[in-house]
Parts: sequence; C-alpha cells; structure tokens
Amino acid sequence: MLYRTALQRVCLPTSKTAFSVARALSTLPNNPHIYVAKHPLDPSRSLLTLLPTDPPNVDLSLGTTTSVPPKPDSFTENRHFHPILQSVLSTHAVNDPLVKQQASAFASPGGFNLGSNKRSGDGAGGANHQAGMGGGNKGGWIHVSDERNPPDWGRIAWPEDIFGSLEVDGDGQLVGNWQDSGTYRIVTREGILGLSPYLRTKLVEHLKELENEIKQRD
Repeated sequence: MLYRTALQRVCLPTSKTAFSVARALSTLPNNPHIYVAKHPLDPSRSLLTLLPTDPPNVDLSLGTTTSVPPKPDSFTENRHFHPILQSVLSTHAVNDPLVKQQASAFASPGGFNLGSNKRSGDGAGGANHQAGMGGGNKGGWIHVSDERNPPDWGRIAWPEDIFGSLEVDGDGQLVGNWQDSGTYRIVTREGILGLSPYLRTKLVEHLKELENEIKQRD
C-alpha cells in the first residue's frame, strides 16, 4: 500500500439535515505529517503540504512532485516555502528542547569532536544539531539539521540537511543570531523535510495562520 490515509471531516450544516462528509487525504509513506493532494491547476503533478486542507493552497505547499514518494529529480520546490520555513526556524529554533540539549553538550569540557567533519573523506558528517566551531567553554555555533538522515554523534551534517545555525555562549546557553545555511534542500536521496516535533508544530501553526489570512482576503 503506497499511501497512508488521513481523514479530513468537513461539516455541512443545514436546517435539520446536518451531516458530515469524510474526505480522504493521503500522506507520504515515509512521512505521515506531509499530505499528498491533487494539484488544482496541473493534474500531472501532486502537491505536498503540511496542511490537511482540501483543496490545498499552492503557495503554502512544500512543492510539487511527479512521483510519490518524491525524489530530487521529480520534486519542484515552492519558492514561497523556504522563506516561511526560515521565518519559523529563526523565531523558534532557539526554544527547541533538542537544540537546547545539543547546546548544553556543546559547552561541555570535551566539546564536540569538531575535527571529524568528514565521512570517508567525502562530504560532511554530522549530528542532528551539531557544532560548527568552539566547544569546551569557548562558545561558537551549532547547526540545526533535518532529522531524515541523523548523522553519527560528534559529526557535522551534510550541507543539504542543515537548516541553519545558532550561536552558543561558553556556558551552553543559546544566544540566538539565527543564520540560514543557504544549502538546505527539502528533498534529497535520504527523504523529505523532517523537523523535530516542536519545530513541526510551530511551522504548522504558522501555516494555518497564513492560510486564515489568505481566506479572509479572498
């Protein structure tokens, strides 16, 4: 079975015959938080979105794909999505419990093994949230990365998996100063966007707010 199924219940109030209709929306087999919907303007492509709205809003989607699950060569990113994602990360990543945990480890006496940033001499290794420089009570930066391809502890994530970086002081406290990596890709050979539960919740909340704003304008 290629898809998992999520039910969206739409209530249709009438005087005495109120009833509800269940519309089935599919989710990706490897990510139950991302919905697959028909593209309202191009039936040859599927729309990928974090919102269970039917019909979906194209401008709030992750993008479109000609195959499910999506692959790098079948996926076209929605150019509006990356700024939305970065806006949420810049505001909320500093409060993510997982990021805070990594920041504390970063300031430990041993710090991270920052010299081990290669895998078999090719590409960058990485921890899910990992250091860029510093450690050992000197301060520096940690990278906030996608969870689709969790790297080994003490390694730096592949550039295509890094959302951005946050500054950490020598005591392991997050200073903030979010920096977009500029290298993140929504779909790679390892899968599609995978946020921590905390950040995914914040992103969905923001998307719903934007969706409501759009509906009020229409």
